[in-house]
Amino acid sequence: MPLRKILLFVFVMFAFPALGQKAVSTDTVLKHIQQASGDLAKQSRLYNYLGQVQMYINVSEAIGFTRKAIDCAKECKCDRELSNAYLTLGYCYEAAGKIDEAFPVVDSAKTFAIKAGNTNTQFFADLSAGTLFRRKAKYDSSLARYTNATTFAEKIKNDTLIAKAYQSLGSYYTTIKDIKKAEEFHLQALKIREKMGIPRELYSNYENLGIINRELENYDKALYYYLKALHYAIQENDSSSIAFSDNDIGAAYKFKKDVVNGEKYLKQSIAIRERIGEMNELAYTYNYLGENYELKGDFANAELNIKKALAIAQQIKNNKQTYEALESLSDFYARNKKYDSAYAYLAQFRHFRDSLNKKDNAETIAELQTKYETAKKEHKIQEQQYELNKRNGLIAGISGVVLLLGLLGYSGYKRNELKQRSKLQGEILKQQELASKAVIEAEENERKRIAGDLHDGVGQLMSAAKLNLSSIRTEIPFHSEEQQIAFDKAVALVDEGCKEVRSVSHNIMPNALLKSGLATAVRDFLNKIESRTLKINLYTEGLTEKIDQNAEIVLYRVIQECVNNVIKHSGANQLDISLIKDQDGISATIEDNGKGFNVAEAARNEGLGLKNIATRIEYLKGNVEWDSAPGHGTVVTILVPLK
Repeated sequence: MPLRKILLFVFVMFAFPALGQKAVSTDTVLKHIQQASGDLAKQSRLYNYLGQVQMYINVSEAIGFTRKAIDCAKECKCDRELSNAYLTLGYCYEAAGKIDEAFPVVDSAKTFAIKAGNTNTQFFADLSAGTLFRRKAKYDSSLARYTNATTFAEKIKNDTLIAKAYQSLGSYYTTIKDIKKAEEFHLQALKIREKMGIPRELYSNYENLGIINRELENYDKALYYYLKALHYAIQENDSSSIAFSDNDIGAAYKFKKDVVNGEKYLKQSIAIRERIGEMNELAYTYNYLGENYELKGDFANAELNIKKALAIAQQIKNNKQTYEALESLSDFYARNKKYDSAYAYLAQFRHFRDSLNKKDNAETIAELQTKYETAKKEHKIQEQQYELNKRNGLIAGISGVVLLLGLLGYSGYKRNELKQRSKLQGEILKQQELASKAVIEAEENERKRIAGDLHDGVGQLMSAAKLNLSSIRTEIPFHSEEQQIAFDKAVALVDEGCKEVRSVSHNIMPNALLKSGLATAVRDFLNKIESRTLKINLYTEGLTEKIDQNAEIVLYRVIQECVNNVIKHSGANQLDISLIKDQDGISATIEDNGKGFNVAEAARNEGLGLKNIATRIEYLKGNVEWDSAPGHGTVVTILVPLK
C-alpha cells in the first residue's frame, strides 16, 4: 500500500471519526451538503470527506471535491477545516503523480494547522512532505520532515502516530538502501500495530517487510510477506492496496524468473492503477513488466513497456522513477548488444542524476556558507562584547542591576501566572461540581418520574384489571373445576403484578424517604432483607427531623449501594450500620465481618461502585473512606457537612 494511503486512513480517523467507521455513499453525502447550506464549515468537512473517498476511484473528481472544501473553508475563515482540505488536496496531487503541485498545498496545510492548533494535521503534513521529498530524491529534506513528525508523535505518546512515523522512516531507509535500519523501524511499527490489530495498518507493515526481503534477495520470504499483505488488502476491498501488492508479488516472481506468475500479477496491478487513475507508482509496474518480457525473450514488448515507464515518470515529474527508468533502458540495450542506444540512455541517466546532485550540492554549499558567515559574525560580536565589558565595569554593574530587576519582574510574572492558574483550576473544579450536580439531580428526577409513572399509571391499571376480574368471577359459568382454577391463577398473577409494580416503584423512590426522612427509609429498606443469612443492626441518632432532600436522597443511595455490595460480594453474616447527626453534619458507618478486599486494586478497576459512591459524596462536599483488607471485613466511613 502506498504510504500516502495509510496516512490518509489514519488522518480520516482523526478528522472524521464518525464517517471513518463506515463508508457513506456519495449521493448521501451530497444530500447532507445541501441540507447544511447555512453551515460552511460542515460543508467543507463533507466535501473534504468526498475528496478522500473518491481519491482511489476517480482522482479528478476527488480534486474537484477537495477544492470545493477549500473554497467553503476560506469563505467561513475556518482554519482547521482549511488545513484538513489542503492536506487532502496534497494527497490527491500525489495520487495523480503531480508531485510539484503537491508541495505548496501540503505546506499550506501545515501553516493553517499551526494557526488553528490542529496538531494531527500538522503531523500528517510533515509526513506527507517527507514522502514528497523522497519521491523527488531529496533525501536530506525528506529525513528532516520525517524526523519532525516522529519527534512530535513520541512527545505526545500516541501509538498510532508513532507506528506511522516509524513506518515512514523504514520506507526512507529502504529507499537509500540502508536495509538494516529500514527493517528495525518496520519491525518496531509492526510490534505496535499487532497490539492494535487494525488490518489496514498491518497491511502496510507486511508490504514493507516484503520490500526489505526483496532488497536482500530473499524472494521466497518476500512473497510470504506480500501474500499476507494481499490478504488484508482483499479483506478491506482496497483497490489501491491490491494493486500495490500485485505489483510487488509480480516483481518477486520476476526476480525468481517465474515469468508466468510475474506477468499475471503485474498486468493485474496495471489494470487496477489505470482504472482508478493512480499514476504515482505506475512507472515501476511497467518497468517490472518490461524486464519480465525480456526474461521471456519477448524483446519488443520489453522495450515498449520500459519506455512507457520512462514516459510516465517524466509526465508526473518523479525524479527517482525517471533516472531509474533511464538506467533500466540503458541496461536493457546493453544486455541485448544495442550499444549505441545503451550509451545514449546511459548518458541521459548520468546527466539527469548529476543535475540532481549538483542542485542538492549547491543547496548544501549555500546552507554551509550561511552557517559559516553567521558563526563568523557571532564570533566578532563576542570579541567586541568582551572588549567592551573589559573596559567598562560600570556597564557590567548596571547589567547586573537590570538582570536583578528582570528576575524580580519574572518572579512577579510567575506568581501572577500561578495565581491565574489556580483561579482557572478553581473554575474548572466549579464546573465539574456543577456537572456532577446536574447529573445526580437529573438521575434522581428521572427516578421520581419513573416511580410515579409505575405507581400511578401501570399500578392503577393492574389494580383496575384485578378489580374487574374479581367482580365478574361470579358471573362466569365455569364448565369445569380446571377452568375455575385457571381463572383464579390469572387473578393471582395480576395481584402479584400489582405487588411487583409497587415494590419496584418503592425501590426506585421510597415513600418513607419522601415522607418520614432518611432514618425511616433506611430502616424500611433493611427490614426487607432476609435476616436468616445476614443479621443487620441499625443505630440512628439525631435524625428526628428531616434534613435537606438532596442530602437524604444521596445518602440513602450510597447506603443502599454499600449494603448491596455486602450482600453480593462480602459473604458476611453480620452488618452494623450507624447514622448520627450532630453539629458537624451527618456521619455514617457501614461495617461487615465479611472477606474484605484490596481497596487500592478495587479503586483502579473501578469495582464495587466505589467511584460512583465517591462522586455522590463529593457532590455533598463530604468525605468517604474504605478500610478493608482480604480476610478482615470492611468498614465504610462517611462524613457529610450540613448547611
